Amino acid sequence: MANVTSDAPPLAADRPDDGPPPRRGLLARRGVTSRVPPVIWVLLLVPLAVELFWVFWPAFNSFQLSFTKWNGVGAAQPVGLKNYRTLFADPVFHTAIKNTVIWAIGFGGLSVLIGLALAVALNRPRRGVGIYRSAIYLPMVFSLAVTGLFWRVLYQPDGPINTVLAAIGVDTGEHQWLADPRTALAAILVAAIWRQAGYIMVLYLAGLKGCDPSLEEAAAVDGATAWQRFRFVVMPQLKNVNTVVFAVTVIDSLRTFDIVWAMTRGGPYDSTQLLSTYMYQVGFSLVNLGYGSAIAVVIFVLAIAFIITYLVRATREED
Repeated sequence: MANVTSDAPPLAADRPDDGPPPRRGLLARRGVTSRVPPVIWVLLLVPLAVELFWVFWPAFNSFQLSFTKWNGVGAAQPVGLKNYRTLFADPVFHTAIKNTVIWAIGFGGLSVLIGLALAVALNRPRRGVGIYRSAIYLPMVFSLAVTGLFWRVLYQPDGPINTVLAAIGVDTGEHQWLADPRTALAAILVAAIWRQAGYIMVLYLAGLKGCDPSLEEAAAVDGATAWQRFRFVVMPQLKNVNTVVFAVTVIDSLRTFDIVWAMTRGGPYDSTQLLSTYMYQVGFSLVNLGYGSAIAVVIFVLAIAFIITYLVRATREED
């Protein structure tokens, strides 16, 4: 019998298995393309251009000026490393460095400790807690210059601080807190911490809201004390907040200017002179922009060094 052949296409069962047909992506099925809309590029590039123009370009120019002598008029005269050699031999700069370190430790350390303690105390929901939070954060509403002028009135010899101290039996003899080199820096520190503690409190309150309460409850069941629960359960969960707080505190410490200038202008006898105030005096009062730019570069290097050191240490502890 003759063989009958057919030109019909093979059945689906006879076809080679090449896998399932390609499926259209979710965005394609919904009619959405992967092309970035122009408005997104505008929203990205415009802030970047502003940042480059207003921040990075002036910073680069300041670095260039630190190698010149310029009074703001005419062409700048290149002087090489002379500004830096003069800087590190300048006794006022040494005083400013010492005061800045004291300021960073006192302002940063105390404001963080007080802010964290307030956040822990006001984290639990209870009646009137919102009023306390608002009252503590209220000083942040005022600028540093206004805060400085406010506390300058409080520190007057016949002002409220000496009056209250005399009322409780502490005889200060109408002490001039801001005119005494021994107490001027500490007096400004108190004013700055009074303003900064509320801001740190808000940062830690936000971090505490993200902590897992079940972990603390489990530690309590296991017999951990309140301090052990806070140290070994809560604090590790605040790692990211600690990084933000450290960076903010270091930057605020090194760029502190307004409150010191409003209260003492770096005096008396340079006892409250910080790097920021000395930079302003040299650069704008004495119109030595090259020397002032060298001080600005030192401030920038110190800030970067502190932050990078902390980040490296935090990363090693995490590993």
